[in-house]
Amino acid sequence: MIVTVTANTTIDYTVFVPQFEMNRTMRAVNQVYSMGGKPTDASWILGENGITSLALGFAAGNTGERVKAMLHARGVQTDFIEVGGETRINVVIISENDGGHATITTSTLDINERHINELRGKLLAALPEASCVVIGGTLPKMMQPAFYPEFIALARARNVPVIFDADEPNLSAGLEARPTYIKPNRDELSRLTGQPVNTIDDAYRAGRALYERYGTCPIITLGDDGGLAVLPDRAYRIPPLPVEVVSPAGAGDAVLAGLALALERGQPIEDGLRFGFAAATAVCLMPGTADCRRADVERFLPLVELLPYPG
Repeated sequence: MIVTVTANTTIDYTVFVPQFEMNRTMRAVNQVYSMGGKPTDASWILGENGITSLALGFAAGNTGERVKAMLHARGVQTDFIEVGGETRINVVIISENDGGHATITTSTLDINERHINELRGKLLAALPEASCVVIGGTLPKMMQPAFYPEFIALARARNVPVIFDADEPNLSAGLEARPTYIKPNRDELSRLTGQPVNTIDDAYRAGRALYERYGTCPIITLGDDGGLAVLPDRAYRIPPLPVEVVSPAGAGDAVLAGLALALERGQPIEDGLRFGFAAATAVCLMPGTADCRRADVERFLPLVELLPYPG
């Protein structure tokens, strides 16, 4: 069973405007609610493709109920801990004239030590049947980055692979527990290393250094440059597929789903990379965060290339 852990559950509200302009009223031409939060995004994408997972984490209020209902509609099992406050709603603004996008995030959950202890217990109960754990995203304001190395270590101590995706300061904290895979994008990798990542070669050098230091395999998403997978004895460049992008929000979370699927099925990680980048391409066709259609994923799957790097 794939297990996902999301401390900061989210609904994304995406609005499309003809052009983003400050100090003006902008009339949206389209709007959509969708899933948010990296691990729950992975569960949602897997569910669309007929793969069951167990989603753990914190949720609250009517928005938390909506998160659970959306996941259940795709066959995802949930075991969220009810906490205070309200599951957040993030606003994604997409400017149609230039394809630019921005996200306004909030932190609205009210969590205490008792809730964290309860989540720890739920994860420990799930680990004996877990094929992998997907964990990451932002943390509610009262939680500290130390949450990630502790929870990653719980799984790694039981030989359960961990796929971790977060930004600083959570990313560097979680790396200390040596997750199996991390999935930074270009900006997250730059902030982690303190060095600009402008080229694929920059990404390769940074990724290889991370592997040598932590034994963790970086799967790096590079936007218009596709992706780069740095594995123990090999690396692959994954060129992007040519599609007209509606919204890229959540495309990287599809790569998490692909890695988890390969671990669940005992397949080579190359199969997970192909599925993940096919699903990421399918996500780009949809207006909602991390949304996709199974038919699109299946259509793109045979088109994804893994090119040895350096070539």
